[in-house]
Amino acid sequence: MSDDRRKFTREGAEQRKAALIEATLQLVAEKGVQGATVRGIAERAEVTQGLIRHYFSSKEDLITAAFDHHMTQMANLTFAPVAEVKGSARDRLRVFVQSALMPPVVDPHSIALWAGFLNKVQHDAQMKETHARTYLHFRDQLQDLIRATLEEAGRPANPARLYQLATACNALIDGLWMEGGALPEAFAAGELSQIGLEFVGTIIGLRLEQA
Repeated sequence: MSDDRRKFTREGAEQRKAALIEATLQLVAEKGVQGATVRGIAERAEVTQGLIRHYFSSKEDLITAAFDHHMTQMANLTFAPVAEVKGSARDRLRVFVQSALMPPVVDPHSIALWAGFLNKVQHDAQMKETHARTYLHFRDQLQDLIRATLEEAGRPANPARLYQLATACNALIDGLWMEGGALPEAFAAGELSQIGLEFVGTIIGLRLEQA
């Protein structure tokens, strides 16, 4: 098989897998994991059930792949604006908090997905491992932003303290994210990010809001 043919075959397979994952995410958001049946996923993706079995050994594997994709995408959406910042470490942390608490990260569809996956995460070892891995990766990146911001301000913290700060800031952001996605009409535009900036700043002891 030529290199071009291999690339075409690989890209086609990746597109079909992506379509199955997207169909799964839609159904989980609408009906929960139990409601996302193999038949329903196949119908939503407009493929046969046999094609699902070709790419995924079981429904559980497909659900886990969809969960992994969703969590990774959320992290990427949050950190993408940070990568564009050319300013200080404090600027990068500020943009991170703002990004984490504004659309498209704060979104009712994402909350519906999280609620749909939650029970499965608690009772399925593979889902729990996926959640732990994606959560720790996200928190570690936040910890790096906090570390750089404190060092820039001449207030370095030891690893144990950085762990505590990152865990607390992540918990605050998660809570605001959930409320903003569940009750978007309860908050004015930009309100969540302003709350996040003020209280992440309080936790780490540095003002993050722009003067």
